[in-house]
Amino acid sequence: MQKEARPGTGEQAKQHALVQLRQAILRGEMAPAQRLVENELAEQFGVTRASARAALIELESEGLVERIRNRGSRVRVVTVEEAVAITECRMALEGLCAAKAAVLATDDQLAELAELGAAMVKAVADGEPVTYSELNHEVHARIREFSGQRTAVELLERLNAQLVRHRFQLALRPGRAQQSLSEHLAMIEAIGARDPQAAEAAVRAHLGSVIEALRD
Repeated sequence: MQKEARPGTGEQAKQHALVQLRQAILRGEMAPAQRLVENELAEQFGVTRASARAALIELESEGLVERIRNRGSRVRVVTVEEAVAITECRMALEGLCAAKAAVLATDDQLAELAELGAAMVKAVADGEPVTYSELNHEVHARIREFSGQRTAVELLERLNAQLVRHRFQLALRPGRAQQSLSEHLAMIEAIGARDPQAAEAAVRAHLGSVIEALRD
């Protein structure tokens, strides 16, 4: 499989390296400030150094990588101040998506959100913060998807990618899951009631709480 992804300096090789490196950063397999050496990445992903470099340049534009003059590239460090600013932007965009989802979601999609809410309740009751964090992420993803607002979705995916480290840190903070749970259930309830104003308000309240937690 990997040999097929070695087309010299072609687009396929760059895309292969791009996907693999992006996933490694988003999964937390590469820590903030970790150096990203082109030769090592090329060997790891089975592509040329030029393809690895092209992938790094694209990830820099996505805000996941930073290139430091005369020192190469590293996984970008997102400060608390930046995380707060990003979350403020999310508040507007995700509020829009929630309002749209309240109007456009099908009955089956609303049932899916309700099932995710029930799974979140169970995760908190069972004391499983990592599972809860994954379900948290899934609820937001489903709301974006059900909104049909493709432009907002594309912007949010880029913004959210930069918050991975902070998201996991918050998920593991004692008591955070219990507080977050009620906020997510309010979001799901408002969308299920097909109340766009309440849905947007619930999302804004939740992300306001996230901002307070980030600053704490």
